Amino acid sequence: METTGFTENQLMVREAVGQICSQFPNAYWQEHDQREQDPTAFHAALAKAGWLGIALPESLGGAGLGISEATMMMQTIAESGAGMAGAQAIHANVYATQPLAEFGTQEQLRETIPNIISGKWRACFGVTEPDAGLDTLSLATRADKVDGGYSITGQKIWITCAQVASKMVLLARTTPRDRVRRPSEGLSLFCISLDRNQPGLTMRRIKKMGGRAVDANEVFLDNYRVPAGTLIGEEGKGFKMILQGMNAERCLLAGEALGLGYAALSRAAAYARERVVFGRPIGMNQSIAHPLADAHLRLEAAKLATYHAARLYDASKTDAGIKQDAVGIAANSAKYVAAEAAFTACERAVLTHGGMGYAAEYDVERWFRESLVPRIAPVSREMILNYIGEKVLGLPRSY
Repeated sequence: METTGFTENQLMVREAVGQICSQFPNAYWQEHDQREQDPTAFHAALAKAGWLGIALPESLGGAGLGISEATMMMQTIAESGAGMAGAQAIHANVYATQPLAEFGTQEQLRETIPNIISGKWRACFGVTEPDAGLDTLSLATRADKVDGGYSITGQKIWITCAQVASKMVLLARTTPRDRVRRPSEGLSLFCISLDRNQPGLTMRRIKKMGGRAVDANEVFLDNYRVPAGTLIGEEGKGFKMILQGMNAERCLLAGEALGLGYAALSRAAAYARERVVFGRPIGMNQSIAHPLADAHLRLEAAKLATYHAARLYDASKTDAGIKQDAVGIAANSAKYVAAEAAFTACERAVLTHGGMGYAAEYDVERWFRESLVPRIAPVSREMILNYIGEKVLGLPRSY
């Protein structure tokens, strides 16, 4: 990847994180993918170096950098060969802590943030539900007030790293939808402990196609009791809070997609230079060279969109003139184009390898399986197009 135009901090992050990633070769990720085993050592190495707090305030023990630097970190991880699995092992620790850091009480911050940064605790994000999907305002998980706290009942799905997480940033309805003026009201955000020994908590791991080194889960809550102090910010204002994390997540995911695409493209180009058929390297054939060159251009264009979105997100923290709609448009656009560019690069990498592209030892099949994730999560391509149609083109809302 061409690195001209990046800040000194971004290049420092790329160099330092890249050195850590170099200790975990492709064989490490192949094995963890095949065994569906959490990359605990990788997570610990990043935590030891302090990178899990990259976008958290220095006052809380973080590095005090922005989403621009965090996006570079996630791209570097994915690009190292770790792919989406490596990135998602720490993904929620970076973005799910954003609303907590901004709206949490001093007690919550003192207790939770340092333990996440140190790697002692891992975090997951509990928003998506099986019967709500992308319609977040229709989620059905309830948090009912009881003596000393809340009783939570509901179901979450596609919760990454829940099997190894100690904390979940959870969105639940504290006021029934029929009792609020707007659907976005009555939702509250919590930072709860996942105590496997406490009644009311059950998890079921979901078998999946790619990113097998990190777990994805259905999480069932049945009158699960949590203390009153787990509420983040003001009750009923949770939806506005998670928007902070959602735009950050789109930037991070765009960076991860870029890293995946660049890794696949680099591997394909190397193979095309070395593989000799009919007495010449296959890369001499335009039918090989042109699709790879086109994939590179798509990634470079997506890179510009991604880091523009990340810069805008960071600038909006101090510049009141930057509207959140502008950040949302940029972040969603970046996620869309980066996901498409990554998919193209990974698909062409497999095809460039021919039959060997199907072999696990060449890694491109693993990256191709993972390249579907940015196209689907955390928001589908179609919903992004709906959003752009409404917010940019002024078209009537279709959902």
